[in-house]
Amino acid sequence: MNLITDKEQQVMYLKERLEIFLEVLDAIDPETTELEDIDNLIKMMDDLEQKLEQFQSREEIE
Repeated sequence: MNLITDKEQQVMYLKERLEIFLEVLDAIDPETTELEDIDNLIKMMDDLEQKLEQFQSREEIE
């Protein structure tokens, strides 16, 4: 696995992941959404938060 250490690459990665999240969120039909769908959205947000924290911690070390 390649570490993303360049600040610009980190921002691009986060933007892309957020865009994917927003697309999934936009595609969800509130009338037919199941608990599993909500759980998947929460996991996506948790993954984004974790990646952001990783990037920030790398920045603090440098």
